[in-house]
Amino acid sequence: MTGFHKDEFDDWVAELSCGHFQHVRHNPPWQNRPWVEKLETRNEMLGHLLNCKKCDEGAPPDQKV
Repeated sequence: MTGFHKDEFDDWVAELSCGHFQHVRHNPPWQNRPWVEKLETRNEMLGHLLNCKKCDEGAPPDQKV
């Protein structure tokens, strides 16, 4: 993960080094990512690998709107 931004619904999105974006919601019990709630803990996740589902599908890179 190289950065984060919020989408139009105010959900957090990880920016990946491959050029794709992936939602990183904290929505227990389905998605448990409490680190996304605070700037400090999001920054600690920078550089961590996140499996890119879009790369697995061969999708082109995303673009910020």
